[in-house]
Amino acid sequence: MYRVIMDAFGGDNAPAAVVEGAVKALSRFDDVSIILCGMENTIREELGKHQYDTSRISILHAEEVIDCHDSPTLAIKRKKNSSLVKALEAVAAKEADAIVSAGSTGALLTGATLIVRRIKGIKRPALASLLPTRTGGWLMLIDCGANADCKPQYLQQFAVMASAYMQGVMGIKSPRVGLLNNGAEAEKGNELTKAVYPLLEEAPINFAGNCEAREILSGDYDVLVCDGFSGNVVLKYTEGLSATILAMLKDELIADTKSKIGALLAKPAFRRMKKKMDYTEVGGAPLLGINGCVIKAHGSSDAKAFSSAVMQARQFLAADINGTIAPAIEALPDLKD
Repeated sequence: MYRVIMDAFGGDNAPAAVVEGAVKALSRFDDVSIILCGMENTIREELGKHQYDTSRISILHAEEVIDCHDSPTLAIKRKKNSSLVKALEAVAAKEADAIVSAGSTGALLTGATLIVRRIKGIKRPALASLLPTRTGGWLMLIDCGANADCKPQYLQQFAVMASAYMQGVMGIKSPRVGLLNNGAEAEKGNELTKAVYPLLEEAPINFAGNCEAREILSGDYDVLVCDGFSGNVVLKYTEGLSATILAMLKDELIADTKSKIGALLAKPAFRRMKKKMDYTEVGGAPLLGINGCVIKAHGSSDAKAFSSAVMQARQFLAADINGTIAPAIEALPDLKD
């Protein structure tokens, strides 16, 4: 049984969406149990709106809530009785196998590092987001926001961790790893990418060279390695661009009668495209490098997204991703920071 603890008060739609998502996850997976962490009376009130297997869901009471206006480090230190801190402590104590939270990203990253701690040898944990590609597959973008400033060895480790995830969870035998850069040639880039390139060539991964921005979603890469600043820009731009394109397309399809007829005929294709680009299908971004399973759900997650986040945690645990990452990191040369 995979034990997943959910920060019931993290996210824009908490606790209602978190509780409903937990119930949905229980109906999807019979090998998962869920702990809802937060104010017990409120959680019980929400649970009362649903039918569920009472033997596989429990509550861990926490009186405080960390919100996005709190300083991440101060909040983790001062709000010891918050739903996020209590949930992280449960993972650290091995009372839960994974945590799902849609709360403050900074607080989750800080708390995971300070409380659950890193896998031995990991310099920096990294957020990894899955993006749909043109060929119907998925690209793991790492780092997408945890580390704005990086050193070459960090990116080498990111590549190893992401490769392990794509092999274990996505079933890709030899993930093709690209390095985000402003040119395809090895000598292109800034000081960081130039220093990282040979490290990726030496790493036990399928390094496919530099990846220019226009090739990110081409399907030629399964992993894209970059620093957290660049990765977050790529992620937010991609989200904004896809939303803009869909909105513009919708406007054009209702512009005249012929377009409306064409839209009606193409409706199934548009529905499939929208589903592929829907973040609720993925659920969240795993924080790789932590000595436990940490899934960061989108702040605006609904019940479907939370259910998908539980699914992602289940896949992470079933594939024993950390069990693959640890020896691979240990085998890398320990370069000086």
